[in-house]
This record gives sequence, structure tokens and C-alpha cells, in this order.
Amino acid sequence: MGHLLADKPVTDLAAYASAGGGQGLAAAFEAGPNAVMKQIRRSGLRGRGGAGFPTGIKWQGAADEKSDHRYVVCNAAEGEPGTFKDRALIRSNPYQLLEGLAVAGYAVGAEDVFIGIKDRFGVETERLRAASSEVAAAGWLDHVELRIVTGPDDYLFGEETGLLEVLEGRDPLPRLYPPYVQGLFTDQDHPARPTVVNNVETLSHVPHILARGSDWFRSLGTDQSPGTMVFTICGDVNREIVVEQELGTPLSYLIHGPADGIREGRRTKLVISGASNRPLANEELDVPASYEALARIGSGLGAGGFIVYDETTCVVEVAATLSTFLFEGSCGQCPPCKLGTAAFMERFGAIASGGGTTQDVEEAAAWVLRVTDANRCGLGAGQRLLAAGILERFTDELLDCLEGGCPGHRGLVAPMLTDWDVESGRFSR
Repeated sequence: MGHLLADKPVTDLAAYASAGGGQGLAAAFEAGPNAVMKQIRRSGLRGRGGAGFPTGIKWQGAADEKSDHRYVVCNAAEGEPGTFKDRALIRSNPYQLLEGLAVAGYAVGAEDVFIGIKDRFGVETERLRAASSEVAAAGWLDHVELRIVTGPDDYLFGEETGLLEVLEGRDPLPRLYPPYVQGLFTDQDHPARPTVVNNVETLSHVPHILARGSDWFRSLGTDQSPGTMVFTICGDVNREIVVEQELGTPLSYLIHGPADGIREGRRTKLVISGASNRPLANEELDVPASYEALARIGSGLGAGGFIVYDETTCVVEVAATLSTFLFEGSCGQCPPCKLGTAAFMERFGAIASGGGTTQDVEEAAAWVLRVTDANRCGLGAGQRLLAAGILERFTDELLDCLEGGCPGHRGLVAPMLTDWDVESGRFSR
């Protein structure tokens, strides 16, 4: 069923080609840009970086814009807590990503394509550079110029406009306008240079759709969330995993199936998608892992990375830990975000330390209304979802912590995953 994660790493272009690699790009060249665009739109492919925006619509918007230059950018600066899927895909098969990037450049009419990746992703960068040399020698990139750009280990390097800033040689400070309004290398003489930004997984799906057809892709997943997704499951599970499953697979199956259940026979207390969504309580875990199902219950799919916490966990410690991560990741350009993340960090921290009062709970609830999504990026809105979920869904435990009934602290840190040992089923942090 899975088609993105290879059973064993694809180590050279010949192996990729012998397994059908290159057929998507060949089909694209034969069909032409308009037909490619229609195929991607019919497939219903949604961006796998968090927002889930329809890929074909994004591409069509850039292609239709009158401009002297267009760009396609691959966001490989994965930095969401609890997520390792893009790095796993690059390690497994960088050739499908490069083929998808080549197709995207052809369909949009881009002359330049970029991959933005963090400096510390040494293994992945080496794999990409070696694979891109092979792909270029094979002529797959004759219609575009590919540049691989490395950048800092900042959380906001993974935000699409912060990524564009790094590609232009600056710090990853998110822009006021999205890439379809302010693309790469714009100035007074070149005000409109539309730029498509897709993440690693999104682009990796593209050659398979072109080779097998949009109907095949739509036969997987759900009507509103077609296809498969590469999920990361980490935390209090017996086996931490990166696994490809159809969208719509119950979250409980991912936890108790591929991840082999909760450690030591304990119960799940809460699960969070990254650091920026409403937490899910144990009784909600049969929800289908799809964009629409998680949205219906006020949460989100994000980048498909789920952090699992068992019953020994203090939810206030989780809130304080992730709020601190978001505060430190905020760039400070938007006061509601920077002040709000600080307020949540301080209030949840006070409660978790045993020095909190009901006033801290009330002030945190008030800040939920003030940290709006009227910011340059989604960090502030994500903090609001996290805080609101803790306050609304785990009220009793908040009050227990105030009254000395906290289940205890575990010294939690935001699970920034740095490596994955497939054999042991554990991530390094």
C-alpha cells in the first residue's frame, strides 16, 4: 500500500529507475504542463507540511500569474516537535523528491528550483547532493537549475516565508505576505515573482501520481484527504516509528498497531500533533487521521507527527514545556505572538511548579482571546490552540495541580527528534 517509504534505502539512480523511477517525469514531458496541472488537481493531493492546502491549486496560481520568473522551493527544514518523516523520506529515497521537484518546476514554468534544509541535517544533505548529481547527469534537471541551500536550526526556518528569507541570505523572519504575493527575489523592478513552496513529502507523492494516475491516488485515503501520509509516532509508545498509512486510518491504530501500544500497560492520557494543535484525550483517539476528521473535533493533522503521553504525565508540565518551546521559537515581530507565548509559558510554568493560583488559570484563559492568527505566521495561532485545549479539555487536572494533586513531573522537553534507530524503534533527541 505504501509507495513513499522504501523497504530498504534506494542508494543510486539505477536502482530507482529499475523500480519505475522517472516514469512520472517522462509522463509529464509527454503530456505538457497544463495536463500535469489537471492531473495533480484531480488527484486531490494536499500539502503534507501542515496546512493541507490543495497542491494543484497552489501550482495553478503560480503558473497563471504574469511574471518574468517563477520559482519552486522544497521545504526540507523540518523542525516541528515529534516529526521525522521528511528526513526519513530523504534517507529512504531522495530520487522521488528530486523527480517531483523537476515535475513541479516544469508544470509551473519555473527556471530555478531550490531545496532549503537545515545545516545540522548532515546525512540528508549529503544524500540530496549525491542524488542530485546523478539526476542532473541523467538529464532530469535540464529544464531547471537546482540549488540546495542550508540554513540555521531555527524553528521558523521551516515556516515557508522564513524559508524564503534564508534562501535570500537573511535570517528566518517570516514575511507579512505569503509566497504567492511576495515570492523570491522581488524588488521594485520585479514585484511579482510567484513562488511555490511544497515540503518533501508533498513533492515525493508527485511522480507516483503522474506515473499511476489520479484515480489510483484517489483510491487511497478519504474523499477530502486522498492518498497516504507518512506519520511519526513518538513518546510513551513501545516502538517509536515513521510509517506510511492511508489518510483516514484511526489514530488509535497507529498507536496500538505499528507503534506497538503504550509502555508498561499504561493508558494514554493525551496525544498532540506537533506543538501547535489542541491535544487529544484518550477517549478521542479513534478519530481518523485525516484533515477533515481532526478539524471537526477542533484539532489538526499538522505534519503527521504525534507525541504520545501516558497517564504518568502531568498535562500542565506538557503545556509549560511546549509553550516554552513556542516562546523560544517566536521571532518577536508580532506582539500578540511574542507576548502571548511568554504569558502562557509563565502561567503554565507557575502552575506546574506548584506556585500557581486560580488567577494564573484565568489569565491564561484571557490570553487565548488575545493571541490571534493576525500574525506573519501560524505560531501564535498554534499556541492558542494548544493552550485552549489544555484549559478546556483538562480543567480538572489543572485544578488538581493547584491543590497539590499533580501526578508528578518527568522533566519533559519538547521532543525535537535528531535521529532514528529503526531497529530499536527509538528516536534520539
